[in-house]
Amino acid sequence: MTTEANLTRETIVEFLGSIFDRRGGEEYLGEPVTMGEHMLQGATLAEKAGMPDEIIVAALLHDVGHFTSEFGMFTMDDTEDRHHEDAGAEALAEFFPTIVTDCVRYHVAAKRYLCATKPEYFNRLSEASVLSLNLQGGPMTADEVAEFERNPNLEDIIKVRYLDEAGKDPDMKTPDFWHFAPMVQRVVDNHSDQKS
Repeated sequence: MTTEANLTRETIVEFLGSIFDRRGGEEYLGEPVTMGEHMLQGATLAEKAGMPDEIIVAALLHDVGHFTSEFGMFTMDDTEDRHHEDAGAEALAEFFPTIVTDCVRYHVAAKRYLCATKPEYFNRLSEASVLSLNLQGGPMTADEVAEFERNPNLEDIIKVRYLDEAGKDPDMKTPDFWHFAPMVQRVVDNHSDQKS
């Protein structure tokens, strides 16, 4: 089996798929869907809306940081929380373009941003999302908003945040990870080709 220590552009998609297959059924922080269902729903909604591959892939992988132990980034010696958004972006950074890793890294910040700039957004949040908002620092301050708005990928980060909120429907049917695997591989290959 592939491990985090020997991941390559040829094996990263298989590795991510194995995480979905083995761990996608885990509880998603008090939501009425599993972790895998949540991420697959965001990707499916993005695909149905005709969004670019990078946004679909970002929606698919935005919460992969909850599985940091799979990437060897968590140990029992850790003394503080590994913020899943940063951990996920770090795990993906070698293989995916900045637009994908920014959407992963800042999807929590985007919730705080939207609660500060669009007060009606708060009403869209699930009970679990409101609870986590409080743990994540609440709505952004004016200074934090100004800083966040400087990110060149802001518009796409916000899109993925809305997909994140929408991906909590216990009745929604989605394809599995392997439906998206060829697209994920294309995004990985395009990024690798642009780096070389």
